[in-house]
Formats: sequence, structure tokens, C-alpha cells
Amino acid sequence: MNTPPFSPDELERLREHGIVIWADRVIFHAQPPLDQVSLARLAAQCRGPLPDDLLDLWRHTAGGRLDYDLSLPMDGHRAAISWCELFYDGSDGYHDLSGWIDHEREQAQEAAEQNGRPWDGKLAVLPIGGFEYCDRIYVVADRRAGDYGQVLAWKMGLPPAWTHALHQDALATVAPTLKAAFQTLGLERDPLGDDADTGQEFLDYLADRQQQHGLPEALAGKVTDLYRAAVYDWRGPLEAGQLAGRPHLAALALAEAARRDDPGLLRRLAGQGVDLGAPLQGGAGVAHLALRHQAHGVLDTLLDLAVPMPAGLLNDLNGPLPAALVERLLRLPDQATVTAVLRARLHGDPDNAARIRARLPEPQLTTLDQEHRALRASLQEDLRKVRRGQLGHYLGEDGLQLWIQRLEDES
Repeated sequence: MNTPPFSPDELERLREHGIVIWADRVIFHAQPPLDQVSLARLAAQCRGPLPDDLLDLWRHTAGGRLDYDLSLPMDGHRAAISWCELFYDGSDGYHDLSGWIDHEREQAQEAAEQNGRPWDGKLAVLPIGGFEYCDRIYVVADRRAGDYGQVLAWKMGLPPAWTHALHQDALATVAPTLKAAFQTLGLERDPLGDDADTGQEFLDYLADRQQQHGLPEALAGKVTDLYRAAVYDWRGPLEAGQLAGRPHLAALALAEAARRDDPGLLRRLAGQGVDLGAPLQGGAGVAHLALRHQAHGVLDTLLDLAVPMPAGLLNDLNGPLPAALVERLLRLPDQATVTAVLRARLHGDPDNAARIRARLPEPQLTTLDQEHRALRASLQEDLRKVRRGQLGHYLGEDGLQLWIQRLEDES
């Protein structure tokens, strides 16, 4: 999608509405630029100098909101990075810019003391954005460093209960410069589509500026066109036979095949040499996503293509499966587990639960009844907390009752 450039008058009008365009990406709730005194104060806290791209950004805006998708390879996962905010002093977010700088200074001083070396009081990396305490974006601000000017993403590891998530903190390079990092921000789906997750915050902001603050409709439309131009295009490289060399776009295409249960697309990707075993969302690959979306055709096709299945795939059961498909999966090693039996029971699939149970190794079979009772007791406790208003549960009261009843029926 080609969008015409904005005139200086249009950019100034957008600025009046808290919108700044930088590196072809849209910043909203945009703050005023930083003056030279503030820039010098920030630079003095780094080994410096501040990279040119960061100076240019801060001369346009001190910070604001972003509403794009970003994912990076991290420790064998494809991790979604929440780069929702450009930090600024006075932010209503988890911490403002000065707060995060103080945090990094404390961390740097502690690290130096633990390593038994003096700290010069200067930061090598500057936190400029992210999401609360979970995700942070840094710019390397030490000219002596080999990666000076690069943009790094840090993500906090989550507890083991978060399946397929990173379970330890991880760091990855986003891009060699800040402008290049902004170019990696995109949209996995058209924000004007019915199934788009990303984009609604920005579009709501834009609509409010039109309806309540007089932003001209034509200018709002032009900004929307620019924003939608960031939709990641995997279809063009697919037609050109180039997806195997574009792992991020290939991951989006594989996820789309699973979401739509499109075996034809999966076979096209396989024919182009796309890695069908690559992680797509966290540590979950196309087989996990196919199971999640009940994409039976894609699962059958993966088996036809002899794609190695991850161990314990049936632990992700998300609803009834055709018996023939379950039998095919159970012929593979490491698929019959206690967790898979319990998942089948929870999702109202007792026949497949029985099939999986029949394949359980003897050591697991002896623990099945105990695990069944423990799960039922845990759900009952969750239900009591929900009823007392002490817990918000994604299943809600009715969903918890249904799962408990299904487990009781199997007792």
C-alpha cells in the first residue's frame, strides 16, 4: 500500500492531536520534544554519546504510545515483544523514563559490585520503551561497544505454568539502529479486519480525535492508510517463492495455515523449503497451533509429510479430535500422557481420553487417578474463589462448573 507523504502543515496538525510520524510509524499520545538541556542531562548519564537516531526521535517527541506487533527469535522461541510505550517522564505507565534509568543504574552498580570492579556511574544501554516490567527496549549508548547504536529487546521469563513461554529472561537484537528497529514494527493482520488483535487502541484514539477534537476526516484517513501499510506481507514472498529465506514472514504464513486449517497453504510452504518445525508463537510450532485451532486437516497433512511431532503434543488438546487422527498421533512416541488424558476429559472427549489412557506407560497409569483428583480439587477451589470474588478466571463460573462436572462424570 503506497501512501503519499505528509506536508509540513499536515504534520503540524497531527502534532496538535498528539500524533507524530517517525520512521514511517505512528506514535500517538505523543509528548513534546526534548530540549537541549534535557538531552544533555540524559546524555550525561550514559557512556555516550547518544546515537543520532535516538536524538532525532527525542527531537520529534519525548515519548508516547505504539500499537504494533513485534516478535523475535529468543532462546529457541519466537517471542512476542510488547513495545507499547516510548518511556517519558510523567508517564502514566508502570515507570517513567527517569524511573527506568534509575532502575538500570541500580542494576549496573550491583553488577559491578558483584564482579568486584568499580562502576564509572555511566550506563552502556539506555531503556527507552517496552511494557511495564515484562518487556523493555534498549539503545546501546556506549561508543566503545561493538554494538553501539543497536536496539535490544529484553523479555522477562515466566513461570513454568505458562506453557510454550520463555521460562528465563532473554535478550535479543532488534535492529542495528533505532530507525531500523521502528521498521521491524508491523501488523500481523489488517487492523480494520474482524479478527485483528493489534490496532484497536490506536484506531480508537484516532476516532476520538476526530469526533471530539476536530481532527479532519481526510487527514485521519491518510494516517490510517500509513498505519495499515505496516501490515506484514507474507503473500508476496510466497508467490515469489522466497519465504524460506524470510523466517518471520514464514512463521506468519504457517500460523495462518493453522488458524484457517489450510492444508494447501501448508503444502506450498513445505514445497518452498519452509521449516515446518520452527517455533511460531513462543515455543509453540505449527502442530501446537493446529491443535489449538482444531485444524484437523493441517495436523493430518503434517503427519502425511512426516514432520516430527513435538513430544506431549496431545497435552495441548483444545477440544474433541477425530478418532483416526488421535490414533495416528498415538502411534508416535511420547504422545500418551496423563495430562493428555485429563485434557480430553476436560474438553468433553471421553472416547479419546480412553484411547490415550490405553497407551499410557505403566508408571504414568499408576498416577492417573491421583492427578485426576488433584485437578478436580484445584478447579473446585478456583470455583469457590470466583464465587467469593477473590479470583478472576478465564473460564468463568459456568466454565469451571462444566469442567468439574466432566471430571466427576469420569470418576
